[in-house]
Amino acid sequence: MLKKIMELIFALAVLAGLLFAGDKVRTYVSVQQENVRRNLVVLDPGHGGRDPGKVGAQGEQEKDINLAISLKVKERLEKDGMEVVMTREKDVMLADEDASNKKLEDLNNRISIINERQPAVAVSIHQNSYSDASVKGAQVFYFTHSDKGKQAAEAMQKELLEFDQENTRKIKANDTYYLLKKTEVPTVIVECGFLSCPEEEALLTDEAYQKKLAEAIAKGIESWVVN
Repeated sequence: MLKKIMELIFALAVLAGLLFAGDKVRTYVSVQQENVRRNLVVLDPGHGGRDPGKVGAQGEQEKDINLAISLKVKERLEKDGMEVVMTREKDVMLADEDASNKKLEDLNNRISIINERQPAVAVSIHQNSYSDASVKGAQVFYFTHSDKGKQAAEAMQKELLEFDQENTRKIKANDTYYLLKKTEVPTVIVECGFLSCPEEEALLTDEAYQKKLAEAIAKGIESWVVN
């Protein structure tokens, strides 16, 4: 009789342990799901401060165009109720003046902002350049080993192609870009166009064009977040 009672107590203890463990698993999954905030987007205007990025054929600096477009994307997303965090909102480099490697510190600080916030997607805004001045068109890059990054890039490129129907560029995988490798959430780099192309440089600095481009980027973000 005593043996049966002990077996019953043991069985109840095991059952209680399993229930407790199940609660912990459910709590962990819930926390993980909450960590990726579906209504939050991080926008990363590339370069800034003493780092101009690419310099166009007519002398326009990438850092200024990146920020201008990013602020317009932010405004558009916030109108739709999205929460937006910017890695920078001024012409600054995210590094201390006495940093031994300012570029690396700048990148690490951008990555920290993204990883700490855990957004649905992070979008880094950049401008491209090439030796052939006739090359133009927006293109989206994603981390080679990120399926969700690829999906986000596809959603973004789709909207960019609808915005500029002469553009035939496709998304491109990359496994070397530091920002793409180190971020813990789906992250894409949007190269909005080529500053080495005088025609496209003029468009990228035009207020009306920037607004239309920002609209396409915002649509790409919302398409990914909703789906």
